[in-house]
Amino acid sequence: MWFDTPAYILFLILVVAIYWRLGRRRQNMFLLAASYLFYGWWDYRFLLLMIGSTTIDFFIARAIGRTTNQPVRRSLLIASLIINFAILGVFKYFNFFVDSSTHVFSALGLNVSKHFLRIILPPGISFYTFQEVAYIVDVYKGKIRASESFIDYALFISLFPHLIAGPIQRPSHLLPQVQNDRTFEEQKVFDGIMLILLGLFRKCVIADNCALLANGAFSGNLGAPNLSVLAIGTYAFAWQIYGDFSGYSDIARGSAQLLGFHFMVNFRQPYLATSLQDFWRRWHISLSTWLRDYLYIPLGGSSEPGYKTYRNLLLTMLLGGLWHGANWTFVVWGGLHGVALSIERYARSLWNGIESLTKLPGVGVSGVWVKRVLLFHLVCLSWIFFRADSVSAAADLLRGLGQVHWQPEYLVAFKLLALFSIPLFIVDLCLENSGEEYLLQQSAPMTRVAVALSMLTLITFFSANQANAFIYFQF
Repeated sequence: MWFDTPAYILFLILVVAIYWRLGRRRQNMFLLAASYLFYGWWDYRFLLLMIGSTTIDFFIARAIGRTTNQPVRRSLLIASLIINFAILGVFKYFNFFVDSSTHVFSALGLNVSKHFLRIILPPGISFYTFQEVAYIVDVYKGKIRASESFIDYALFISLFPHLIAGPIQRPSHLLPQVQNDRTFEEQKVFDGIMLILLGLFRKCVIADNCALLANGAFSGNLGAPNLSVLAIGTYAFAWQIYGDFSGYSDIARGSAQLLGFHFMVNFRQPYLATSLQDFWRRWHISLSTWLRDYLYIPLGGSSEPGYKTYRNLLLTMLLGGLWHGANWTFVVWGGLHGVALSIERYARSLWNGIESLTKLPGVGVSGVWVKRVLLFHLVCLSWIFFRADSVSAAADLLRGLGQVHWQPEYLVAFKLLALFSIPLFIVDLCLENSGEEYLLQQSAPMTRVAVALSMLTLITFFSANQANAFIYFQF
């Protein structure tokens, strides 16, 4: 992968240094060129694909905005959706369908020896496709006006901080920022630097060190599946994926602030959630709200009577799982969340009825923590399917739940896991109580500088020796 953290920081510094010397129109043209350079550095063909889909949606949106003929507008919307999802389907799921078909033929006793074309997945295609779809739908519904400037629209799609792994930007939030003047504000720049440092801490110190433990457990290097190995692997991966993706989101948001933009918050302490619904209001917020607004609600949402609400939940989470990758493990992961959300919703309706009849008191602090612990372990169990290479590999790991085995090496692994997960847990507790975006955000300048220097020191001395690409680059 062409993305390298030191190289990205250098690239960002150069872009920011030039960017603030230009006027708005030139800023947008310069940022678009920089974003295209950033994306096309690895393979220019992927850049041409993105420019092509951007151009098609730009003209379709303008056509929708310029006509009041409803059948024509609907036809244009459908055409855009077909084009976008066809491109996403071919590049992201072609190999998946080929492999699945081969397995089916083999099960039927048919030997398929034909060599199929293998397609490389363009980076970030899921993210910018969902952003394009949101734009077209919002223009169709009259929530926003179609952009008259290709430069502005193309920059909204390709702005490099969010291009590879989000957060998925809403047109109504980011596009007006692209279209309007931006001013240099020292406070926002400092906040941006702090977010970048926090993101690097989450990624390089927390995620990459936890990845060493997770990789050891899921690869079998820690021994055959048993309760200890499963606990080490699932806990380590839970903190790895959280530190990894929330770290990238912080880096993206911080980078945007250096350029005068504001990106939506993508994580709000998800492992402190007290219900699965609450978890999805805190985890990958840009995707969960996209699925809610552009899939769940159009399907009927929770307004549908009886079983249809549960059907909508299940379909939404199944498609959300498939969005993450072309593998049955992601489908199972999404299905588990869909079923669990449905059960939780049904149980909540029963509990609300009982509570209203008996006037039971609310749950205290201890009850909140019981909910948090139970939910964390439920999420961890589902992460097994997200991390495993196949459904059968996940099943093999789960069989280890009934195998109790202990080795001295496990104690070392648990100590390392505690060393690199507890600091992030403490950070989340502080952020949950303060409502700040980073530690001591409202404190005196010298205090925040001290925090920045502390994080920089931790990043320098405790980053993992083994570099791991951001997990969500593959989606």
